[in-house]
Amino acid sequence: MEHYDLIVIGSGPAGEKGAAQAAYFGKRVAVIERAPYVGGAGINTGTVPSKTLREAALYFSGLEQRGLYGIDYSLKENMSVADFMHREHVVVEKERKIIERNLQRHKITLMYGEASLKDAYTVRVTASDGITEISGGIILIATGSSPYHPPEIPFDGDLIYDSDSILHMNRIPKTMVVVGGGVIGTEYASIFAALGVQVTLVEPKERILPFVDSEIIERLVYQLRLLGLQFALGDKMTAIEPHKDHVQVTLEKGGILDFDIALIASGRQSNVQGLGLEQIGVKLGNRGLVIVNEKYQTSVSNIYAAGDVIGFPALASTSMEQARVAMVHAFDLEYKERVSPILPLAVYAIPEMSSVGLTEDECQTKNIPYLLGRAFYDNNARGQIIGDMSGMIKLVFSSSDKKLLGAHIIGEQASELIHIASHVMMMNGSIDAFIDAVYNFPTLADAYKYAAYDGLGNLERQKASTE
Repeated sequence: MEHYDLIVIGSGPAGEKGAAQAAYFGKRVAVIERAPYVGGAGINTGTVPSKTLREAALYFSGLEQRGLYGIDYSLKENMSVADFMHREHVVVEKERKIIERNLQRHKITLMYGEASLKDAYTVRVTASDGITEISGGIILIATGSSPYHPPEIPFDGDLIYDSDSILHMNRIPKTMVVVGGGVIGTEYASIFAALGVQVTLVEPKERILPFVDSEIIERLVYQLRLLGLQFALGDKMTAIEPHKDHVQVTLEKGGILDFDIALIASGRQSNVQGLGLEQIGVKLGNRGLVIVNEKYQTSVSNIYAAGDVIGFPALASTSMEQARVAMVHAFDLEYKERVSPILPLAVYAIPEMSSVGLTEDECQTKNIPYLLGRAFYDNNARGQIIGDMSGMIKLVFSSSDKKLLGAHIIGEQASELIHIASHVMMMNGSIDAFIDAVYNFPTLADAYKYAAYDGLGNLERQKASTE
C-alpha cells in the first residue's frame, strides 16, 4: 500500500492549496478527485463560470457601454446559448490546466476516483479500473458543496434548474423566476436581466442579501429595477409544477405565475455522502457540514477539513487560506497560523458590490459610535470615462479616533477596489490613510480620498454641533 504524508480528498480551491502548501514543505501528497477534471465547484460550476457569464452578459448586452457616445444598449441579435457560454468554456478549461500544472510542479500524485475512508488513516479509491487503497498520516477533507435540493422541488435540468445545471441550459428563455435572494440568486438574476430576460426574483425575507450594507442594497435594487428585474420580496414559493414548455409557480402572496424556466437557489449542502466520515468518528452538522475547530481539525485529530464542506463563509478566497492554515497546524510548520480576521467579500451582480468590515446597520445594532464618508463615481473622472455613473464608495469609521471600521462599494471594479480598504483595516488604520495616499489619476481608487474628505467633514460638523 502506498503511503503519503497527506491525502487530500477534493481538488477545488481548498484541496489544491492545502496540497500545495504541504508539498512545498517537502511532504509526500496525494490528491483524490471524483470528477473527471480538477478544480471543484470553484472552477467548474461556481465562482469562475458565474463570473465569466457575468462578463459575457455585459458584452452581449452592451451594458459596458452604458450611455457612452449617446448609444443606447440593446442585446445583440440572434445570440445563441453557444455564444453566451463560449467564454465560460474557454476560461474553465484554462483554469483546469493551471491547477494540473500546479499539482505537477509540486510533485503531487493526482488520482481520479471516488474516495471513502476505511479508517482514520486509510482511503479507498474506487475508479473505473478497480479499487486502490492508500494510507496517509494526515487527511484533508476538501470535497466542497453542491446545490441543496428541497425534496418537494422536481429539478429536471430542463425547466427547473439549480446553479450547477443552469450552466447546461439549452436555450435563452424569455421569462425566468429565480427563487432565493442570496449571492447565487442575485448574481444570476442580474446576469439574465442584463440579457433582456424578464426575471422575477422571489425572496421570503423583506430584502435580498441581508449581510450587505442596506444603503448599498438600496442602490443595487434600484439599478436592477432599471435592468427590468422584478422583485417579489417578503413572499414565499409554496408550489412549483413543470409543464410541457413552461413552469407554473405558486407564491404565498403573489398567486400563480408562469415562466419559461426556474432557477432555485436555496442554499448548499456539503459533499460528504459516501465518504464514511461518521463511521470513523468525524462529527457532522446540518446538511452534512463537517465540524472543525479554529485550526480546521475535525473530531478525529489527524483529519482536517476546509472550504465549503465546513460552511460559512464558503468563499473560494477563504477556502484556500483555511486549507493552508490547516496544513501548517497538521505538520507543525513555521508559516501561516491563522486566516485573517479581515475578510473581504464580493457579490458579482450587475453592478457588482464588495465590502469588508462592519456595515452601518451592524454599528447601529451594536451601538458602536460611527460616522460615514461617501464618494460617488459620477463625481470621479474615471467613472465618467467608463460611463459608470451609479457607483459609490462608502466608508464607516469611528467617530472617536477615525479608525476605519468598514468599507462598502457598489459599481465597476468594486471587488478589486475593496482590497485597499482591507489593507488599511489590517494595519488598524484610520481614514487619514486615504488622505495621505497618492492615487493615480484618473482612477476609481481616487474616490477613496474624497470619501475620506467627506468623512472628515462629517466629523467636523459633529464636533461643531456638540460644542
